[in-house]
Amino acid sequence: MAEIDLYVDPICPFAWVSARWLLDSAGEQHTVTLRQMSLAVLNDGQTVDADHQPMITRSRRIGRVFAATGKRHGRDAFTPLYLALGTRLHPRGPHTDDDAAVAAALSATGLDPALTAALDDADYDAAVAIAHRASQTALGGRGGSPIIAVDGRGFSGPVLTAPPHPSRAADLLHALLTAAATPGFAALHRPYQGPPAFTAPEDDR
Repeated sequence: MAEIDLYVDPICPFAWVSARWLLDSAGEQHTVTLRQMSLAVLNDGQTVDADHQPMITRSRRIGRVFAATGKRHGRDAFTPLYLALGTRLHPRGPHTDDDAAVAAALSATGLDPALTAALDDADYDAAVAIAHRASQTALGGRGGSPIIAVDGRGFSGPVLTAPPHPSRAADLLHALLTAAATPGFAALHRPYQGPPAFTAPEDDR
């Protein structure tokens, strides 16, 4: 059994695909814990182009809600809220309303909808920064969303541009765990473009 921590920014669509695949594939064989990181904190002090600025703003505001929820309800509240919010944010349509999505996700998980006030409460920024630093410590460097740590060994990713076909989902997890357990393994990466797909391919070719 592996102990797997996956650090995600709740607004990151790639992390959403990876988290859903990981939770579905791990079953009872492995322990998976989702944890918060922040693309907004990652980019503090960096020059962000106009196309990406809305993402940074969304990361900062929604990250505060997760920090507020953790303060009130503890770490165990992160995953239920993440899953409830993710189904409302991904795929993101042109008319997606973040505030409404957050309120609906809080209500769906039995949490106080008044926590939406944290969206614009900068007092929670310090807590978000602490959570983000934990992700960077797990990685051992600077990295974006998601970050995975397998039995304490951190890696950037896994980044999925689509969920694997169900017939291959477990194989992918096995391969990832094998790579993570190999002392000399450091990275495997190829370029990708565009937003991810959120449904698995119809076949496994």
